[in-house]
Amino acid sequence: MAERPSSNSPKPLEVPRVERGMEYLEEMFSLSGKTVVVTGGGGVLAGAIAEALLRAGANISLWGVHAESVSNAAERLKSISDASERIGVEIADAASESAIANALQATVTRFGSLDVLINAVGGTKGKCLFIDTEIEQFKKVLELNLIAGLLVPTKIVCRYWLSRQLAGSVINMASMGSFIPLSGVWAYDAAKAGILNLTMATAKEFAPHRIRVNAIAPGFFLGKQNRALLLDEHTGDLTQRGKDVISRTPCRRFGEPRDLAGAILFLASEQAAGFVTGACIPVDGGFLVDCI
Repeated sequence: MAERPSSNSPKPLEVPRVERGMEYLEEMFSLSGKTVVVTGGGGVLAGAIAEALLRAGANISLWGVHAESVSNAAERLKSISDASERIGVEIADAASESAIANALQATVTRFGSLDVLINAVGGTKGKCLFIDTEIEQFKKVLELNLIAGLLVPTKIVCRYWLSRQLAGSVINMASMGSFIPLSGVWAYDAAKAGILNLTMATAKEFAPHRIRVNAIAPGFFLGKQNRALLLDEHTGDLTQRGKDVISRTPCRRFGEPRDLAGAILFLASEQAAGFVTGACIPVDGGFLVDCI
């Protein structure tokens, strides 16, 4: 005679349904229906960032002061996707409050919302000894990276979100120079240290209003402005500075623009990073942890 199970016998474990991998990733990282602004939209890294966001389903508005560069970036995005209706361009000087306010209004009119601001304006102009620093040049680099690269766009966009009680996300472009000084680029170092400081400060101020502020810190990537410092334009070989950089980078290579995609998508996603604010993610091949 079969033995009846005791009423005290443990019940079989109920295993929750595991969602299929692609469904889970879609839920966590899809930006479908979201609108993302990328300032400095004509830059190499800005273009790679915009491509990743576009592929994740976002509407992309490229803001930039140089019409040709930004328009070319938009055409490149259109050439690699069938989503031209999700790509917009606004010509605006990121250091001008009125220009940024106009770009914001045009973007919202076009797409109906603005959910994520990526501050990708920045760069430097050569290197020198500290005692040879040109004050006017210093001011220009500081304005480019800190005023245009963070202050003005963040001020205008966050004011818009606050006035309408909207949630939002800001992603700033920090640098290795935010953590340790890079030799000879004094204004750039000062500005990027400021980027990290203001990222943390604004994160605290805006967190109660559901506005997250984070940053990524790219290591050494070959862009328009630093290529000549790192590679010999005639031979393609590493310059001495390029050799120094690679020797300090445990991954033993420069970054590729696509290396930024994962960190950007993570920080832009409310589902994936909704409890992350005031953070800075290095994407640097280990540069910051190099030691002897």
